[in-house]
Order: sequence, then structure tokens, then C-alpha cells
Amino acid sequence: MLRSSFSTMNECLPYFTRGQVIKGFGRGSKELGIPTANFPEDVVSKLPAGFSTGVYYGWAKVDDGTVEKMVMSIGWNPYYKNKKKSMETHILHSFKEDFYGSVLSVAILGYIREERGFSSLDELITAIKSDIAEAERQLERPEWKIFITDNFFQDQINSS
Repeated sequence: MLRSSFSTMNECLPYFTRGQVIKGFGRGSKELGIPTANFPEDVVSKLPAGFSTGVYYGWAKVDDGTVEKMVMSIGWNPYYKNKKKSMETHILHSFKEDFYGSVLSVAILGYIREERGFSSLDELITAIKSDIAEAERQLERPEWKIFITDNFFQDQINSS
């Protein structure tokens, strides 16, 4: 269910950022079956002060590829008790190989849910799959589709 009562966070959206994809904790593909692209600390540290932790949806582009739907977790991943805040992007597209070192550009458009802990890995995977389904639904809306052609994605290589 989409929550829209986060007025401070909503003021930060849409939010555009890019950075080089780094190796994360290695859990996305191996443990969860849901690969993620991770931003370095310098990108995470630039998030606006009012940006809430939680799960978001939007659009993503790797290098000069196509713009694809994405869902992103921003926070400390309570299930894993992370010590550092992270931005982990799951792109709803199959890639043939890893793209560490590539430039990832994202437009974060909407908020799905707050960050929370889970009692089991299965419960976490179920929640992530629900987040992905919600992102898919939201990104079919015309007001979000217009971002696919935003200049941010067109100027990616020149401004990184």
C-alpha cells in the first residue's frame, strides 16, 4: 500500500542522482535472488536531510543503456543490522552480467513503505516482491512515464 503522509520526504521528490556502481554486501543475488546495484558512500551522504529511509520506486539507467523501472531501498536494512546507510537499487530488467564500475543514474519518484525489520528471510523476500509489484504498478502511470525521457537520462554521460 502506498503511503503519502510523509510531507518532508515528498518535498525531496523527484530526486535525481548518479554514481558508480560498487560491490555491496553480496546478499541481493545470492541470498535473496534479487540483485541490486549499490551506490558508494559519497552518493548516499548527499541525500537531502529530510529524505526518509524506506523503499522507493522510479527509473534507472546503466551507462548508455535503456531507462528501466527500479525499486530502491534506502537505509540500514534492519534485517541485516547494517552499520552504514545504503542505497540499493533493484532494476526491473535482466542483465547478462554484473556492471560494477558502470554509471548508474536514477530518478526516485515515489515512496512505497518505511524501512522495517523482518523475522525471517522468507518474510523479507515476500516484502521485496510486494515492493517490486507496487513499483511496477506505479510506474505504469502516465505522470511517472514522462520521466523516461527526462534530460537527466539523456545527459548522463556528459554530466557524470
